[in-house]
Amino acid sequence: MNVLVDSCGWIEYFGGGPLAAKYESYVAKASRETHYTSTIVIYEVFRKIAKLDERKALEACAAIISSTNVVPVDENLALLAADTGAKHGLSMADAIIKATADFCGARIVTADEHLGKLRGVQLIR
Repeated sequence: MNVLVDSCGWIEYFGGGPLAAKYESYVAKASRETHYTSTIVIYEVFRKIAKLDERKALEACAAIISSTNVVPVDENLALLAADTGAKHGLSMADAIIKATADFCGARIVTADEHLGKLRGVQLIR
């Protein structure tokens, strides 16, 4: 099964947040064959963790990049994200993440309530 761990999942895991243990099985099993990451996730993870510790943010992003298939936003994905965002009332970041997951045939694993309402999303609580 293909998986896309949302930004909040990586941030919880690397930051030792209250939901870190619930994300551990998805992160520990991450491989380039089954796990996908949108470039927007790399942005969000770095930005959030770097506020506390830039070195830790770089290490977290390096781990994500080395253990998942990073999917860049190209013109096709941008158009799919725009359509997805309009259809579901999502922010740009959430629309890009959902479109990336759909494009890769991946299930999103997230604690984000906005994404949690959509099909193909596993909500972590």
